[in-house]
Amino acid sequence: MRYVVASSEHAEAIHNVLQTTIRTVYPKYYPQEVADFFCGLHSLEHVKEGVASGRMGVALDEAGNVAGMGCCEGNHITGVYVLPACQGQGFGSLIIDRLEEAIGAVHGVACLNASLSAVCLYERRGYRTVGHGVIDLDGGAKLVYEKMEKRLERRISGGSGDGETA
Repeated sequence: MRYVVASSEHAEAIHNVLQTTIRTVYPKYYPQEVADFFCGLHSLEHVKEGVASGRMGVALDEAGNVAGMGCCEGNHITGVYVLPACQGQGFGSLIIDRLEEAIGAVHGVACLNASLSAVCLYERRGYRTVGHGVIDLDGGAKLVYEKMEKRLERRISGGSGDGETA
């Protein structure tokens, strides 16, 4: 298992991870309108833009297949998704570790908006809820999420590549 910066060759596989995970997991926690909303947000075009930004990475299994993806912007983790068949195998932890490392190189706090399905995972990793969000969707459905933060040890890169804690 390894984590690499996403390339254009990963775009369709990332799109599959997003759509499959949302369609499988979200209906267990939210009305169908919420899953539809997220699937609409994560179009193939949106994925290609994320890949082009250079802020998206993928977790690859031993065969080199995309098992999950992660993305951040500034100090905000904007997405972590792992195929349902690959969940519980460490892919999510690998992705979050790498995103936190990237954020921690510049910022002292990582923040994210967690879906109901992911709140417990983030709590176990030291995130705490600092607020709640609600988005009203068509048909009266509500997308409820947690605004979460975690203090990180900020690492300052030295010439040798070793970081020292600030």
